[in-house]
Amino acid sequence: MNEKLLQYLWNFKIFKSFDFKDVEGNPLEILDFGKWNFDSGPDFLLGKIRFRDLLLAGNIELHVKSSDYIFHQHSGNPEFENLILHAVFYHDVEVEELQNRNIPTLELKNYIDETVLWKYESLLKQNQFIACENLFSPTFIPFNFTEEILIKKLDEKSIVIEEALRLNKNNYEAVLFHQLAYAFGLKINAENFKQLAESLDFSVVNKIRQNQTQLEALFFGACGWLAKPEDEQMKIWKREFDFLTVKYQLPKLKITPKFSKLRPPNFPTVRLSQLASLYYLNQNLFSKLILVKNSDIKSIFNSAKASEYWDNRFNFGKISPVVCEKFLTEEFINLILINTVLPFKYTYHKNADEHISDEILDFYRAMNPEKNTTTENWKSLNVKMNNALESQAFIYHYKNFCEKKNCLNCSIGYQLLGVKNP
Repeated sequence: MNEKLLQYLWNFKIFKSFDFKDVEGNPLEILDFGKWNFDSGPDFLLGKIRFRDLLLAGNIELHVKSSDYIFHQHSGNPEFENLILHAVFYHDVEVEELQNRNIPTLELKNYIDETVLWKYESLLKQNQFIACENLFSPTFIPFNFTEEILIKKLDEKSIVIEEALRLNKNNYEAVLFHQLAYAFGLKINAENFKQLAESLDFSVVNKIRQNQTQLEALFFGACGWLAKPEDEQMKIWKREFDFLTVKYQLPKLKITPKFSKLRPPNFPTVRLSQLASLYYLNQNLFSKLILVKNSDIKSIFNSAKASEYWDNRFNFGKISPVVCEKFLTEEFINLILINTVLPFKYTYHKNADEHISDEILDFYRAMNPEKNTTTENWKSLNVKMNNALESQAFIYHYKNFCEKKNCLNCSIGYQLLGVKNP
């Protein structure tokens, strides 16, 4: 038993019976269990009880043991002046302050079904993909709140984007550049690419975007890859980078993207070249993405590809036997749209267009579900994902509930613990 679980059981009234008696044997009727308080002060506010023929209204405090009231230093705390009940799992000591104030103590251990405790402890001990893997069944406990979850995720991303806009003086183009760099870095290099983008003055990127060679030189030079040129093209990039450094007084940077654990098409060299191509081909990229119809949005990314140097290379100076133009794949474009472009469109329009949520959700529905370790693990549990809206919801749910074993705040965990009406 822990305090979080005790609060959970109290909030949802999960007890074997409600014929409560305090530790002295006096009948105690709970008329209102109160409102769960997640801030400082008593755990439940605005409760109501009937005790010794008196109707009492006020706050309720829960602890695993009675002595926790003392250990948590509630004695003398003005936030606990309006306390009407102390509910504990196990009553181990009398609390003099509560006795003097005639505040009853309710011991709950005999009112709680041990099966619920066993289920909860079993969930916490599991080291599987999700704690409830042995109990979970999409047939009996359907996961049917994908739209709600995706909107919640978009709102959370909006907060991050809005804070970035505040720090960048509402420059949507600059913030989009930072976010796209993060997306192009994928999981391994996302933070490195974002650091690179944020370290560069976007006005410099904007001034040289009509020259793809200079854009590549800027990105490659900032990564420290041009110090010792290995071929003629690298010499050209180095010359351009040295020129840009002097002209724009570029800061001394040495971001170090990673190559390990990456397939060659995802090497940072190729991805940064593709990012340079995207900005070379699209002036005012943010405005373009906002104004274009959803059905045409992918066309903005379809033309972006790594420069010719990379047709037979994945790293500097190393010729590959495989020769091909390195365009952005449809799967990669979908990732960019899902994780960057659509949250941006949502953030930009949400306060002015009441229908934007429906439009964004429809776009997610029209896209294929993502394929990654998390979605594959869900599928192994017979969960069906028909589109990106559903895959995004399951990914979000896993990261925010399953991975953290936050079962008490999960609607699935709620049902698995035996509660019929969440």
